[in-house]
Amino acid sequence: MSYLLELSIFILFFQLITALVGSIYFYKYKKTFLKYFLIFLWYVAINDIIGYILNNNSIEVAWLYNIYYLIVFNYLMFLFRNYLSSNKHKKWIIVLIILYNLSILINSFFENYINEYATMPYIIGASFVIISIIFYYIDILNSEKVLYVHKNILFWISIGLLIYYSGNIPFRIVRNYAGELLNAKVQFLVLCILSIVMNLCYIRGFIWSSKKRQY
Repeated sequence: MSYLLELSIFILFFQLITALVGSIYFYKYKKTFLKYFLIFLWYVAINDIIGYILNNNSIEVAWLYNIYYLIVFNYLMFLFRNYLSSNKHKKWIIVLIILYNLSILINSFFENYINEYATMPYIIGASFVIISIIFYYIDILNSEKVLYVHKNILFWISIGLLIYYSGNIPFRIVRNYAGELLNAKVQFLVLCILSIVMNLCYIRGFIWSSKKRQY
């Protein structure tokens, strides 16, 4: 078993641990909109396990991840929209959601989603999630929430997502449009590190957050 295979299994295991920790501390956020994030965590973990099994049996998984990203990006944008106070920013996120889904529809005329990864929609969706997070930060800075933001689970979730997608987008662009410039092993290692950091942020939020600060 190569170290890359071992690392893949470790990432899958780590995702399950994150979902388990989120389940243990569910009582902290079960009365907020964030309660659906637990379903999201289990979905991510199970989807990647299925993808790993299919891929190791030489079964095409592009269709699986195209569906996955469609669900993930729409959910994350709706998640941050729900926690905004600014109606202007809420409207902007709705526009981003519409544009993202339109990009999927338009791109379907150029890529076969059964056996090809939706390249441009991924970049667009990830970028829009980052913009949604920035709106969320602006909202925090303009309110008293900033005083105890370190006790809020969503804040740590946002940091994890921001780190992951900010680091992932450049690699995705280079891989798809200048693949010969990028070593596949280096890319895999970087993405694994980003995934670990993101999940550590989630776990940090679940464990050290305060039930009273889940606005």
